[in-house]
Amino acid sequence: MKLIRFGDAGAEKPGVFHQGVRKDLSAHFSDWDRPFFQSDGLARVAALLASGVSLPEVPENVRWAAPIARPGKVICIGLNYSDHARESNMAIPTEPIVFQKGSNTVVGPYDPILIPRGSTKTDWEVELGVVISRNARYLDSLDASLFHVAGYCLSHDVSERAFQLERGGQWTKGKSCDNFNPLGPWLSTPDEVPDPQALSMELSVNGQRMQQGNSQTMIFGVAYLVHYLSQFMTLEAGDLISTGTPPGVGLGMNPPTYLRAGDVVELSINGLGCQRQVCEQA
Repeated sequence: MKLIRFGDAGAEKPGVFHQGVRKDLSAHFSDWDRPFFQSDGLARVAALLASGVSLPEVPENVRWAAPIARPGKVICIGLNYSDHARESNMAIPTEPIVFQKGSNTVVGPYDPILIPRGSTKTDWEVELGVVISRNARYLDSLDASLFHVAGYCLSHDVSERAFQLERGGQWTKGKSCDNFNPLGPWLSTPDEVPDPQALSMELSVNGQRMQQGNSQTMIFGVAYLVHYLSQFMTLEAGDLISTGTPPGVGLGMNPPTYLRAGDVVELSINGLGCQRQVCEQA
């Protein structure tokens, strides 16, 4: 299944992308949120689709929203591709580097990137997103970890490098600006992603390819990350994990190159769809 949400910001409704068409499920479900995932809602959606019930189509001109409701946590993994660590002139981590970004950064896949006031170093990062299906705490095996995954999606971890690296403190300031996590267009359930460690991804700016990679080169894979994180915090249903980015970010270019108002960013992950954002000044 491919879960979607649609509608104006603040008034989104749940649906599915089924056989190439967006379908409205708001008559049957309230949202793709923590209570939905925690109560085995995915099984109920599957049963509804299998029943053959007629579902209304979503008009083409209606906005694509993030495929999950605002998560309780957005947990990010830094430097999770060895070649990205090298281009950032940072040591390859021996344990996952974990940080969080504000959950209100999550927006739709075609919403604009807002260049923050005073920003000179807004950067791009294509990432594989993982959504948690049920609360997870002190998981005892990697196999148990994947049982707690609701699905996978395309996640854009936008970053402001000066805020992140030059303004003191940890990384939160450079990761939590408005609209800094376009998500979607859909959430693919695990049955549609046989191997999350075999997904090709790419990102371009103004038509020029900047990033190209594959999740097989992640230092810490999805199952390991879910298991690892559960040892430090309770992962709640509906939480989002962004698993890191391959090389090709603006910070690593010579000279470094960053986004400006008017730039167009396009990104994709095989099987998880495409995004397109136009940069605007906040």
